Amino acid sequence: MAQAIAVPGQLLGPADKFLAGAGTHIHEANLYSSLLGTVAVAQPEKTPGPAKRLTRIAALATGNNNGNGSSGAGAGALPTISVSRSGIAEKREVLPEVGNVVLCRVTRITPRHASVAILVVGDTVLEAEWQGIIRVQDVRATEKDRVKIYESFRPGDIVRAQVISLGDQANYYLATASNELGVIMATSEAGNTMYPVSWKEYKDPETGISEPRKVAKPF
Repeated sequence: MAQAIAVPGQLLGPADKFLAGAGTHIHEANLYSSLLGTVAVAQPEKTPGPAKRLTRIAALATGNNNGNGSSGAGAGALPTISVSRSGIAEKREVLPEVGNVVLCRVTRITPRHASVAILVVGDTVLEAEWQGIIRVQDVRATEKDRVKIYESFRPGDIVRAQVISLGDQANYYLATASNELGVIMATSEAGNTMYPVSWKEYKDPETGISEPRKVAKPF
């Protein structure tokens, strides 16, 4: 997990299992990434003998001052999860190749395709963004004649896709025509981070309104 790449808004784990470190935030008892970078999990330090007892006494004293004697000791036993841009190895120029799985951000949609900026190739965060398009016929593997771009993607969505062609001189051609590919993060029209409720819908937890998307199956 230490080498995993997280995108903004990506679920990292429950707040009762991890402490929130740098580059993360808590929302409704879950920890989410606040930026694009590498995920690191730091285990709590284990101090031997007397030092451990002193730490416990200090924690209890702090807890008594706060009116809660158990929270300090319990929190200290949890690993800390963080996301850091600096954790990414030296940035190197990587060119997307056919077959690569990429993470991209939707920048514009038309009835025939979605334009995207490629941010990550495999596990490598790109220094420069490459442009790509997801054509309407490459969104799904079935019912291609019924696909509508505006029901599959919206500008700002983070999408997991696969490079299927080097395309033209301006764009790579990408596809989301498998269960594992599609939108992995979406923001509602009201500006709230949504969660998937089916293979074709995301839901706004604040307004309760659902919006259509081509949803990626979670790993």
